[in-house]
Amino acid sequence: MNYSSTARDGDLAQLVGLTHKHFIFNLASGKDFQSHRGVLKHDDLIGLPWGSQVFSHTGAPFFLLQPSLSDILNELPRTTQILYPKDIGYILIQMGIAPGQTVMEAGTGSGSMTIALATAVSADGKVISYEQKPAVQNLARKNVERIGLASRVTFKLRDIQEGFDESDADAFFLDVQNPFDYISQVRNALKPGGFFGTILPTFNQVEKTLNALRKNKFAFIEVCEILLRYYKADASRLRPTDRMVAHTGFLVFGRKIEATLDPRAVELANEAGVDSDQEASSV
Repeated sequence: MNYSSTARDGDLAQLVGLTHKHFIFNLASGKDFQSHRGVLKHDDLIGLPWGSQVFSHTGAPFFLLQPSLSDILNELPRTTQILYPKDIGYILIQMGIAPGQTVMEAGTGSGSMTIALATAVSADGKVISYEQKPAVQNLARKNVERIGLASRVTFKLRDIQEGFDESDADAFFLDVQNPFDYISQVRNALKPGGFFGTILPTFNQVEKTLNALRKNKFAFIEVCEILLRYYKADASRLRPTDRMVAHTGFLVFGRKIEATLDPRAVELANEAGVDSDQEASSV
């Protein structure tokens, strides 16, 4: 995305009405934006400072803005449930996603996490995304291309039971229904100390994943959920909104650790949350 102060040809733009109804599209010279609130010519928008108020041919007011990552992800065409921004933000920080990294995911879905990862790794990094269903992958590819991040993402079509081509990824986000069946494959794809993350809707899935992580020498395992409550932004009547984005999934994180021949490893493994029997068998 362009982060200059003015709108340019090819930029992803957002028009926001007074009731906060918004539209996201790519600016293109010679084209028109059309809605039930009237028509605006792209040529009249290109060159304006972001934040400008503009009017359609019927006089309907809009503000011309750059969409946030949250706006983009919430508006993605989708065939599957996407991750919520409240979860994505925490995932990116907890897994240490940073510019220049090589990050993997499996279960591409509509590409919301793919776009977030590609944004975080910047132009110097890369995202490798595995998906089993061609139609799902094609939609994700189109969504990534629309945002202008295609050069940062490599899509691969495969049943992940067969494993992964990579072996030194900085982080791996696994977004499938049964991540516990693929932990060994993920381990082989991660560098020593690499980050693992997944999101799951139910307790029994989390339980199975925790057992699989410990058996495959992952440590510093954490489970949490993110709850988000909005407030009415009225200084004279500040109170919570009527609806709350509560449970959307359990987040599970861990780090790949290495086996050691030191006899003190069992005690330390217990402190770090590793299966002590598994660690002892490697001594």
